[in-house]
Amino acid sequence: MNYKKGIIKTKEENKMGKFEEFQFRTQPWFDQSNFQGFNQAIPMKTIVIYCFDPRAAEIPQAVATYFGDEVYPGENIINEEGARVGHTRTLFEVSNAGGRALSALQSVATMEYLFHVQNVVVVHHSFCGATAFTPEQLINEFHEHHHADLTSVIDHDSMAIMDYEKSLQHDLQLLRNSPAVPKNIKLYGFFYEMNSGKLTEVLRDIPDESKA
Repeated sequence: MNYKKGIIKTKEENKMGKFEEFQFRTQPWFDQSNFQGFNQAIPMKTIVIYCFDPRAAEIPQAVATYFGDEVYPGENIINEEGARVGHTRTLFEVSNAGGRALSALQSVATMEYLFHVQNVVVVHHSFCGATAFTPEQLINEFHEHHHADLTSVIDHDSMAIMDYEKSLQHDLQLLRNSPAVPKNIKLYGFFYEMNSGKLTEVLRDIPDESKA
């Protein structure tokens, strides 16, 4: 037994990592075998994949406004003890270089498990840095300076944006074909002109619910 500050720890508890007391799976009230999702605490339903360019930071709000039934940015729900037990937001943000779907697959799979996501939105924006080079330039430069081959770890057509419409088509097709994306999820592709703030829907892929 470990006696410290009046707390008695068992051998099993001593095996826990430094911060494991803050994990859901270590809580006595959390039933991992009967997990139904966190939607009661946070009603998330939509993932927005966009570029981490700070000039395009308004994209999630633009998407929320476009759909009209999203809550963003929302606010924390606090219980009587002052703990953050929930949030009112319905829209996730996933940002990466170019706002490409490839880098977001793990996030989509995780959020589907935790929140039963309904929509995945991909947004590419004007004057994105990913339009400043070709895939071959990135591959060759990386190989020359770092002696590493990017072709083995990054999909060629996800490295740069050569054509906005084609890049969105590629990303939605990548999402639809990935085992990380359930077939019932609705997919959307948008172009965002960051100077005017105009959001344009380019394409959508809505599953036929009658065939589900």
